[in-house]
Amino acid sequence: MVRGAGLVAIAALVGLLSWSGDPLMLPLAMLFPALWASARSRIFAGIASAAYFLAASRGLPQGVANFYGSDLWAGLLLWLIASFAFVAVHTVLWTKRPGWQRAARFGTAAVLMAVPPFGIIGWAHPLTAAGVLFPGWGWAGLAGAVAGLLVMTTRWWPAAALACGGFWLSSAAFWTAPSLPDGLRGLDLERGQSLGRDGALEQQRDLIAKVMRVAGQGAGIVVLPESALGFWTPSLERLWRDALASTSVTVIAGAAVVDPCGYDNVLVEISGHEALILYRERMPVPVAMWQPWQSMMGQGGGAKAHFLTSPVVELAGRRAAPLICYEQLLVWPVLQAMLYRPDAIIAVGNGWWTAGTSIVAIQNAGTIAWARLFGVPLVTAFNR
Repeated sequence: MVRGAGLVAIAALVGLLSWSGDPLMLPLAMLFPALWASARSRIFAGIASAAYFLAASRGLPQGVANFYGSDLWAGLLLWLIASFAFVAVHTVLWTKRPGWQRAARFGTAAVLMAVPPFGIIGWAHPLTAAGVLFPGWGWAGLAGAVAGLLVMTTRWWPAAALACGGFWLSSAAFWTAPSLPDGLRGLDLERGQSLGRDGALEQQRDLIAKVMRVAGQGAGIVVLPESALGFWTPSLERLWRDALASTSVTVIAGAAVVDPCGYDNVLVEISGHEALILYRERMPVPVAMWQPWQSMMGQGGGAKAHFLTSPVVELAGRRAAPLICYEQLLVWPVLQAMLYRPDAIIAVGNGWWTAGTSIVAIQNAGTIAWARLFGVPLVTAFNR
């Protein structure tokens, strides 16, 4: 019992520290499979999994309370519900049999949590640490991280931990942030929950002025956060195109496109010559935005999930991989995009509801790690 309690406490500590928002702390998550494998029973494997996941996602209760303007109880309930898939998968697949059978079981759990349907809430995936351990290695680095995770479940886990520790120290000693894509600049905002909800003309003109200031510093393409433009309408399109007509500046900005069945969370590309929908979000936030039960009940509403939409877009003669907010917490949206060998990652978010939490920092840490793994330049734009 004491050993089990210690295991759970260590799992919680690993979840807390590895998902602190500092990219260099992510490799601590590589210890999770060793903790999972060292459980003496299925029950303690499940409890340890819950401790790791709940500690890693600890900002969710406060974030939900902020989003809905409610007390913490609703957030706590959603927090527990969100952990169910991670805990269930790792509990069911745990086995007493040591060696490669246990490694295969953990590998299956890791794959299930990386791809839909379980991967829809596959937060805190240890595989994200690959970008810190093997920066620039690409798919070979991903394979190395997978091998490390599997060996961590065997009796050779101390050797795997030492090897990972060596790569970690080497990476930390020469760590650099991802480079910025040439000509692209992100514009962070501090508009709180008013961003995209205040349709006043003055607000749009203020955004245009900010864009022009950034463009004046040499940026040909300026990226604005998720939801920056609110509802995308013909009149809004005309306003922005007129403002950009005498310039060579292109704006990439978040907006919502509404139809009778719901809405799309999108990025639009605007210049003085044209405006088009550049990207439709593949995975909106479950419950808060994506509500598939609505369509099952014959009702409209909620954001649409475009799972099969191309994850890479053409932008000024290069391929870019957009990631909108929630997609940055998951594994499959990034890996799906990397299959197309993008030239840059564009990560945007509207994190006003994360006030008092480390959620945005965790999103940034994960995106930075993936960008470093594949050696891809990264531009970000967030609202707080």
